[in-house]
Amino acid sequence: MKKSLIIILLTGLFAFSASAQNNKQFDPVKFDRELEQFVATEACLCPQESSAFFPLYREMRKKKKVLFDQIRRLRHTDISNDKACEETIRKQDDLDIEMKELQREYHNKFMKVVPASKVLKIIKAEEKFHRQYFKKVANH
Repeated sequence: MKKSLIIILLTGLFAFSASAQNNKQFDPVKFDRELEQFVATEACLCPQESSAFFPLYREMRKKKKVLFDQIRRLRHTDISNDKACEETIRKQDDLDIEMKELQREYHNKFMKVVPASKVLKIIKAEEKFHRQYFKKVANH
């Protein structure tokens, strides 16, 4: 009885260990690499366009991440405090506007290095990549 219990526990432990190894952590470097490859392919960027576009794109994403982090911190507002809620709403609105202004600024920069038709393809490709990625993550 004791021996069979130990065998069952060890089998369960090995199964748990194996499944934990299959659940890989999010790798931001891999994510960025896959995103850029997807965008370049979907927008049909030639090597010259890619080398001019992606430094600007990385710069924009870095700035957007700072804004996203600020927005994420606002989620911890005490909803029982109306004054804090009002302040959070105003900050959220300001950050949303700042995000849109940042996008406009970089879209204009993008159109100086690649045609507008490709910039629109890039925007759509980025959205498509995120939808596919999060759908894939949700299914696992």
